[in-house]
Amino acid sequence: MTKDAILALEDGRTFRGRAWGADAERTGEIVFNTSMMGYQEILTDPSYAGQIVTMTYPLIGNYGVNTEDVESARPFAEGFVVREYSEVYSNWRSDVSLDEYLKTHGIVGISEIDTRALVRHIREKGAMRACLSSIDPVESSLVEKARKAPEMTGRNLVDVVTCGDPYEWDSISDPQKSLDPLSAVREAIANTLVPGEKPFRVVAYDFGIKYYILRYLAAFGCNVRVVPARTSAEDVLALAPDGIFLSNGPGDPAALPEIVGQIKKLLGAAPVFGICLGHQLLGLALGGKTYKLKFGHRGGNQPVKNHRTQKIEITSHNHGFAVDPESLDSSEVELTHFNLNDGCLEGFRHKTLPVFSVQYHPEAGPGPHDATYLFEEFIARMREHRASPEKIVEA
Repeated sequence: MTKDAILALEDGRTFRGRAWGADAERTGEIVFNTSMMGYQEILTDPSYAGQIVTMTYPLIGNYGVNTEDVESARPFAEGFVVREYSEVYSNWRSDVSLDEYLKTHGIVGISEIDTRALVRHIREKGAMRACLSSIDPVESSLVEKARKAPEMTGRNLVDVVTCGDPYEWDSISDPQKSLDPLSAVREAIANTLVPGEKPFRVVAYDFGIKYYILRYLAAFGCNVRVVPARTSAEDVLALAPDGIFLSNGPGDPAALPEIVGQIKKLLGAAPVFGICLGHQLLGLALGGKTYKLKFGHRGGNQPVKNHRTQKIEITSHNHGFAVDPESLDSSEVELTHFNLNDGCLEGFRHKTLPVFSVQYHPEAGPGPHDATYLFEEFIARMREHRASPEKIVEA
């Protein structure tokens, strides 16, 4: 016997469909992801904390869920919206169905709704608060609950997703230790490594870090120490890092002024590489401003132009905020990457310090590998810094 679920938006629009996953009720910002696969990685990406995720690809769940293709210790999405959920799943690595996985983690799902209409509505009206419920059958009640949910603007979710204590990332930490998850970029990694070179010491801030980022850093010859988001600059520098990594994460970067203050203290001490929220926080640390996008960029097919190489990269994204390019000091900061869909700033670098960042996810997981070179650049910057630590200036 099937049960109904209702998705109610704060503007009064409602969608009634089939309930699956956990029997629950959740509120969050309704967003959409245009990836054709990778739903397990999407659900477990901490950047989705506080959000209800809609998949634009119409069939979800057909390859099940396994214990290795996760991006964090648990899923962080509040709810999951699909056109059709596949009860039949088939893959030699799958352990359980997606339905069982959502039930285990208390996540409510809804299917058999017009996701195309929903996404068109979000694109026109913008991402907004929503309530997804398989418990309350009254649409007007759920609309009111959506309106009472927290706004994403001004919301600090980093403290929800960051690790409690520092830890070393190694093969024991990695759920994919039995596999080679980076086989597609193995040649680039091999060309970067120098025989006999001492591993680079990277301190990675966990604002909601994805496992695939850590896998990339490890594969490129780094020993990675992951630290909580509130770790002081003094404690980071006491670890004598060759490089500092600023991770992805959820929420509004402007709600994290204390963290921005710590990042400011790190600039010039070692090479810094930021991704997604790390990019936004770095922009704030350099005196810039951030703003909320109408409906964000989420998917594995976003075209970005690298103005340094004049090449187009197809990239993986998951962000709802961006750095205002006009707010950055052009005498200090070079704007390097722009989104071809809407002109949004996607990357920048400091003109004299080894500091750079991108809005998108060069590690993908899921997604294309067009931007692997950014990890190679981080390695090159650390190698230069190690050879001449007193000269922290871009070559």
